[in-house]
Order: sequence, then C-alpha cells, then structure tokens
Amino acid sequence: MNPKIQQLGIRLVPRPKIKATKSLDLAGPEGKQIVLVETMRVLQMHAKTFKKLADM
Repeated sequence: MNPKIQQLGIRLVPRPKIKATKSLDLAGPEGKQIVLVETMRVLQMHAKTFKKLADM
C-alpha cells in the first residue's frame, strides 16, 4: 500500500471488475467511419504533442 495513503488513514476498498457488454464491428463502412472519427479526434486533442514529437 502507498505510504501516503497509510498516513492519511484511508483504507482501500476492493472495486468490482467491469466487463465490456458491447462489441464493435470495425469491418464494414460504419467501422471505417468510427476509426476515422476517433483518429481525427485524437489528432485534434493532442496536436501539440504530435507537433513536438515531429520536431524531435
């Protein structure tokens, strides 16, 4: 256990494991659209990071 947590007197609580209930089929045109949209979202969200990596 983390010493900082012990100092605060916080006790750990076991959390239930959450299993995925849905599955995505990325094979068709809808799947291609999902991949494209999510890729564009990540590129926009992390534009500065990708710029810094490109300049290395």
